[in-house]
Amino acid sequence: MGNEGVIAVEKALALLDCFKPGEEALSLTALSHLSGYHKTSVYRLMNSLERMNYVVRDESGIYTLGPRLLYLGKLYEQSFHLASIVQPELHSLAAATSESASWYVIEKGQRLCLFRAESSEGLRETRLPGTSLPLDNSAIGQVLRHWGTGESLFSSETELPVYTSGVRDPHIAAFALPVFGSDEKMVAALALTGPTSRLTPARREEGIGKYMKESAIRLSVKMGAKKSYCESFYDVKSRD
Repeated sequence: MGNEGVIAVEKALALLDCFKPGEEALSLTALSHLSGYHKTSVYRLMNSLERMNYVVRDESGIYTLGPRLLYLGKLYEQSFHLASIVQPELHSLAAATSESASWYVIEKGQRLCLFRAESSEGLRETRLPGTSLPLDNSAIGQVLRHWGTGESLFSSETELPVYTSGVRDPHIAAFALPVFGSDEKMVAALALTGPTSRLTPARREEGIGKYMKESAIRLSVKMGAKKSYCESFYDVKSRD
């Protein structure tokens, strides 16, 4: 495919990205405005998408997403196994930092440890996947509350990853970051936990912060977040 063909494909995909919750039906003018493309280009590309059933146009000229996208979405849903995405990242993070790495989600008003990779170090905090704990003031609880429930806990100047020590257990410390999905909404908290004697705030600058942010970017992108948004949010460039 020549460069012009690649550009046309990217433009067509950008037009599909214009459809969002609350903007499920768009006119040619709206699509042109949202995408920044000339109406003539939008009309030509939307005609191609309509022929392939990626969009549907009604009698008044309003476009909505088409059934082909539902079909592809179902295929993706069937092939998408969360554990196969998250667990390798947790193992890599645990190996790189010598601390236990976890994936927490909000479930019934609590924080649920969904996936876990234990540290190779002898002294460590052990937790089984499936364990539920309160949405407390630990780094993990705060991340889930701030980015997951909308509770205002941090300012834009808050240093990431968030660190706390001794909140639930006087001997345990934690670093935590949000992981995002489609529409840049938080889907989970990525956490490192370990003994307070070893997991200190200074380790944020000694490599843990960078490792966690790079892992969070990779996971967020795989969950549907835009890479540009993630790199801006975490203030780091992914190696991938």
